[in-house]
Amino acid sequence: QVQLAESGGGSVQTGGSPRLSCAASGRTFSSTAMGWFRQAPGKEREFVAFISWIGGSTYYADSVKGRFTVSGDNAKNTLYLQMNSLKPEDTAVYYCAIRSSQYYSGSLWGQSGYDYWGQGAQVTVSS
Repeated sequence: QVQLAESGGGSVQTGGSPRLSCAASGRTFSSTAMGWFRQAPGKEREFVAFISWIGGSTYYADSVKGRFTVSGDNAKNTLYLQMNSLKPEDTAVYYCAIRSSQYYSGSLWGQSGYDYWGQGAQVTVSS
């Protein structure tokens, strides 16, 4: 079992730069990747970014590329999402997710690539 806990959400103004954190605990030693997704009111959950612990490569949705930065420390089981130049359309609940095992399959660009999820952190961007 793996537990994930997001923190750092809240209300910010357009152009703000908050940082989300995600702390993982439990059976994380075989984790190969962690990611961020978000769900806006009335919309489906969508991919934001992920980091592969194998090589440290990062990947982003086009909507956040150049504004958001995903980073983390596999040894400390911590994931971050630095969000810059926020827009009202970035308002959503942001979820942290983890692929806990190298034997877990599924694209890391989609929800099926992750087997554990956090409870989510609300980010509200006001104009």
